[in-house]
Amino acid sequence: MKNITKEFPGVKAVDSANFDLNKGEIHALIGENGAGKSTMMKMLYGLYTPSAGSIVIKGNEHKDFTTKDAINLGIGMVHQEFMLVEEMTVLENIILGFEPRKSYDRIDFSGARKKINRYIEDYGLDIQLNKKVKDISVGEAQRVEIIKTLYRGADILILDEPTAVLTPQETVKLFKIFKSLAADEKSIIFISHKLNEIMDISNRVTVMRHGKHIETVQTKETSIPDIAKMMVGREVFLDIDRKKPDVGEVLLSVEDVYIPGERELSKIKGVSLEVCRGEVLGIAGVDGNGQSEIIEGITGLRKIEKGDVKFKGKSIKKSSPLKIRKSGISHIPEDRNRRGLNREFTIQENLIADKYEEDILSKGIILKKAKIKEFATDLIERFDIRPSDPEISAEHLSGGNAQKIVIAREVSKEADLIIASQPTRGVDIGSIEFIRETINKAKSKGVGVLLVSADLQEILSLSDRIAVMYEGKITGILNNEEATEEKLGLLMTGGQK
Repeated sequence: MKNITKEFPGVKAVDSANFDLNKGEIHALIGENGAGKSTMMKMLYGLYTPSAGSIVIKGNEHKDFTTKDAINLGIGMVHQEFMLVEEMTVLENIILGFEPRKSYDRIDFSGARKKINRYIEDYGLDIQLNKKVKDISVGEAQRVEIIKTLYRGADILILDEPTAVLTPQETVKLFKIFKSLAADEKSIIFISHKLNEIMDISNRVTVMRHGKHIETVQTKETSIPDIAKMMVGREVFLDIDRKKPDVGEVLLSVEDVYIPGERELSKIKGVSLEVCRGEVLGIAGVDGNGQSEIIEGITGLRKIEKGDVKFKGKSIKKSSPLKIRKSGISHIPEDRNRRGLNREFTIQENLIADKYEEDILSKGIILKKAKIKEFATDLIERFDIRPSDPEISAEHLSGGNAQKIVIAREVSKEADLIIASQPTRGVDIGSIEFIRETINKAKSKGVGVLLVSADLQEILSLSDRIAVMYEGKITGILNNEEATEEKLGLLMTGGQK
């Protein structure tokens, strides 16, 4: 990809950038949110047409090609948001659109199964073809997406943030698959924000910043601090200066709560915990062990069957989500697209989503457009949301900048308690630093924080106390001083500290 440029209305997403890929290599493409990584790869996959520049694949230059053309050229892409039909089986999803036929009206399922089983065996892709997608784990869904690309004949695989929602154990499995694919002369483009993973798995690293190609280096000849500096343009510090908490009154009290779950192991069974003013209580655990359900129960999004939830001494068990928010609780949801944003709304509309009725922003049913723009512009500057135009639709933003909208809206309101669920999932290193500092500052101002994160380093960095969940129960609560990754890991698998 040579001198590639891509312009959208008012935005130059990619600016004369370069990228090359060798056969059998794992090439990491990194940069901050909005740096142009995903846009660059969407052009390689035929989803976007470059405004300028050339794309040469296996010696031949290609212009104005479609996704179908890209697939025919041996290019496959696994998107950050999985493209699977939940009500269909794994097998049906893999062959969808590329069904082998026994006759005009009959699909050759047995032939497809044999072909797919070869990929499963050759690359250790451990999936069950008869399961419906709605019943499989996130790690299994990731492997289904990879098989989908291989089934379609891909020898160039683009993986956009493939480890963003995986557990450490699932990431280890995925990297074994990467290595076996590369050994078989498949080429992998690995888009990620996790620099330790990039150092572990890649042969080369290309860094982008503000749409431009900054540098391409051999992984073994660089370091995490060097890569971070290339990405952000300055030194980056992820170690938070976590001060001893000045603990005040109990804000949130969860008392022997039972909540139905999506699956048997995520049912909440007798969970009790407290969050005090001026402290961060972290909840650690492998995804799917009840973390989502307990947060949805507290915030009014899921019915509580038994037990009680009190905020500042008053029961909120039967309160609506709106009433709970207005009582002084902010909620950064784990899924920004389903619960945190309306992607079709503008940045400023999302930023005022829970404030538009306030006198400063509206009069009766009339919105004060100038005041809304002023309010949004202030938050955009404070939280470094890019692009900075408050009237741009949120659907045009990268994942990290979309997350910043949610963070800005929830942290800027005068809440007594912030519930932050996976606040840095899928965001870049500069944004991670900023979000962690924001949570730490809120604590220092006397706000209570309930933090849910699958990132143990994040939990240890920010939390004053750490509760561990396993199969819908709390297996232990540790003070930060006594917590280690080993102790937490044992509790996360149902063991004792």
